[in-house]
Order: sequence, then structure tokens, then C-alpha cells
Amino acid sequence: MARRAGVSQAEAADELDRMVRQILSDLRAGKDAALPGLGKFTQGPNGRVAFQRDEGGPRG
Repeated sequence: MARRAGVSQAEAADELDRMVRQILSDLRAGKDAALPGLGKFTQGPNGRVAFQRDEGGPRG
């Protein structure tokens, strides 16, 4: 990931950590957390988190 982005491993790790914290913050606030081009995390009324893949997103 770091090599592809042209950043150091530490910078890539910091960015990944920031993204995970933002996803958790959004979910705790009752919001969906989108990953553009991939899908989104949603939290149900029972607190369970689910991932909904974008229809046009990459397959793998």
C-alpha cells in the first residue's frame, strides 16, 4: 500500500489508522461509513455492523 501510494510505511499506517478511527466514529454516531468504490459499513438497531459492497466495485 505504501509503495503504491508513494509514501513511507509509517505514513501509510497513519492514514489507515485515521480511516479506521473515522469509520468507527461514524458508526458510533449512527451514520453509515462509506469506502468510495468499495461499499459502506452500516450499523443495525442491534448494534451489529454489516458491509454492503457497491454493485460496481471491484471483485476479488
